[in-house]
Formats: sequence, structure tokens, C-alpha cells
Amino acid sequence: MVPTPVRTTRLLHATPIALSLLLAACATPSTGAGAFEPGEQATVTGQIVSVDTTPWTYDGSAVVKIATTNGQVDAHLPARWNLCKAPPPDDVRSLKAGDRVQASGTVSEDGALVVCERVEHGLRKAP
Repeated sequence: MVPTPVRTTRLLHATPIALSLLLAACATPSTGAGAFEPGEQATVTGQIVSVDTTPWTYDGSAVVKIATTNGQVDAHLPARWNLCKAPPPDDVRSLKAGDRVQASGTVSEDGALVVCERVEHGLRKAP
């Protein structure tokens, strides 16, 4: 009887584990953005991961990263609220990691929510 090489045995044991990990990775979205189509209206609720208002210094959009049950979504807050139909958030600078919020907006090409175009859009603290 010829002994089975150890390498083959290890490979056979590792294959089901590797296959399981691969399937789990395919079934789990890495961001909430993948669930949305560009141009559609969406609302997400979750906890703030980070708030970056630095882009406001050069007329860009602040980015609030929100961890949702379906992954992370970026909410973009434009620097020029006077050009928006949506009301500005109460106090963006008071928002911090861990705060629970709800964001409504239009999904951009990169999957972010642009919180500006419609009156019903907004970023507000959630209960």
C-alpha cells in the first residue's frame, strides 16, 4: 500500500474551508452602496464612523461615513447649502463617531448619498 502524501491530504482538508470562505465573501456586501442604483432615492440609518468636513474648505462636500446593517455608506454634504433644496443639518460639526443618524438622498455614481437635491433629503440624528 502506498501512503497518501501529506500535501494532498492537507489540500483535501483545506479545500472545503477555502470554498466556504470564498462563498461567504461573495455573499456579504462590503458596502451598502452596492445595493443602490445611481439616481435612485435612498434612506439609510446607522452609526457614524467618521465625519470629514475638510472638503468644505475648498468648496467640496463633507463626507459622513455611516455604518449600516448592509455595510458602509458615505453621505455627501455640499458646502453650499444655499443651492440645495434640502434643509441643512442642524450642526454638522457636533456629529461624532458613534452617533446614530438617518440620511436620505440621491445615490451618486460611486454609491454615495448626496443629501441636497430634494426637500425631503437630509441628515439627522436618529433615535
